[in-house]
Amino acid sequence: MAESDAAAPAKAKPAALRKGALVKVKRAAYSASLEAGASDPTAPDYIFEGPGELLVVKGDYGQVRWNRPVPDVWLRMDQLEACS
Repeated sequence: MAESDAAAPAKAKPAALRKGALVKVKRAAYSASLEAGASDPTAPDYIFEGPGELLVVKGDYGQVRWNRPVPDVWLRMDQLEACS
């Protein structure tokens, strides 16, 4: 049984985002979300282009600060991805 476990390829988990990471918003995940419904009908392009800095992570949410004169925002972590 150990041989079959060792032979199976390990699934790599995506790297978890941490405080200080540079992020951007996943357009598909955000557009159909509750957060999008509570905001302006059209989201600004800069959130999808990034980078924003992840300031705090609390549970399933992260606070993002953009390099613009706009307020920080809380978004679900599954809506964020690392900015390359």
